[in-house]
Amino acid sequence: QVQLVESGGGLVQAGGSLRLSCAASGRTFSSYAMGWFRQAPGKEREIVAAISWRGGSTWYTDSVKGRFTISRDNAKNTVYLQMNSLKPEDTAVYYCAAAERILRLTITSDEYNYWGQGTQVTVSS
Repeated sequence: QVQLVESGGGLVQAGGSLRLSCAASGRTFSSYAMGWFRQAPGKEREIVAAISWRGGSTWYTDSVKGRFTISRDNAKNTVYLQMNSLKPEDTAVYYCAAAERILRLTITSDEYNYWGQGTQVTVSS
């Protein structure tokens, strides 16, 4: 079992930055691929970024490429999402998720077994 707790969300003006953190506890964090998802009101949940177990491979959805960076520190059992040049359309609840026993990165939602409670990100125009 893995418990995930996100933090770092908040209200920011367009063009600003936020850094989300996801702290994991429980089983060996390093043996999980990790991802960040988001869900805006009235929209389906979408994957934003994903990272392999060692952090050597990353993936981003097109709308955040060049603005967001996913990283992980396995010694601290934490995955991060650095969000720069934020836009109002980035407003959503952001969730981190862990894919058990998957070492490569994955962008398939069904492969993620554990989810955090979410953190709200609001970008004002």
